[in-house]
Amino acid sequence: MMRFEGTSDYVATDDLRVAVNAAITLERPLLVKGEPGTGKTELARQVAAALDVPILEWSVKSTTRAQQGLYEYDAVSRLRDSQLGDERVHEISNYIRRGRLWQAFAAEERVVLLIDEIDKADIEFPNDLLQELDRMEFHVYETGETVRARHRPIVIITSNNEKELPDAFLRRCFFHYIRFPDEDTLRRIVEVHHPGLKPALLTAALTSFFALREQPGLKKKPSTSEMLDWLKLLLAEDLSPEDLRRDGANALPRLHGALLKNEQDVHLFERLAFMARGGR
Repeated sequence: MMRFEGTSDYVATDDLRVAVNAAITLERPLLVKGEPGTGKTELARQVAAALDVPILEWSVKSTTRAQQGLYEYDAVSRLRDSQLGDERVHEISNYIRRGRLWQAFAAEERVVLLIDEIDKADIEFPNDLLQELDRMEFHVYETGETVRARHRPIVIITSNNEKELPDAFLRRCFFHYIRFPDEDTLRRIVEVHHPGLKPALLTAALTSFFALREQPGLKKKPSTSEMLDWLKLLLAEDLSPEDLRRDGANALPRLHGALLKNEQDVHLFERLAFMARGGR
């Protein structure tokens, strides 16, 4: 039985490891939700690395259709080739393009299949995949063949909660919500990406970062990945813990463009600073 225990490059909390292994045991897709930037996509890559299996990534967009995950029939190319007298036109399979699900089903060994940001697609998208993910097979109408999975892939599906997913789809998944890491977990994550960071600088950075996230009225809270980008800049600029100290008159943190990603949040801190100076 395959078991995920985390990797040296990815800090997996106990509840996350339990969720991954439960999904593997149940042979159900693992649906992972959480704030953007909390490592949902990276989780699938690290599961593949830890289990030493290949990964196939299907990045979903607003225009993505479920059928594209199975296969697409290129009728236009076949028509063009027929006009040119190409012998390929007599074999319809030459114009079938395999999607990520077909590739996962046909793989010589078990793979991790990542369906990334499923909530970006049309509301019918998850329902259109129900049968294929349940039965691990699908029919190719153009050739009359049935494609069955040689090995059931480990399916990891991510969502940023942009829209609700159908109940019928949710019933078939094992669900896990990646909570925003607490300070101890965040320290461990920083140690992976920036080993040997001076404790005083890290403490000052974390204090400033969590105070920023907890500011009432913030439209978009900075994520783990944005915190790591910010730390990289702090190190590049060789800033000291004293440089990170914030007071009312200097409410915006240094290099805040790595953390605050819209003008409303920048204006919020500018107003706080203005008020702290007595509105002068």
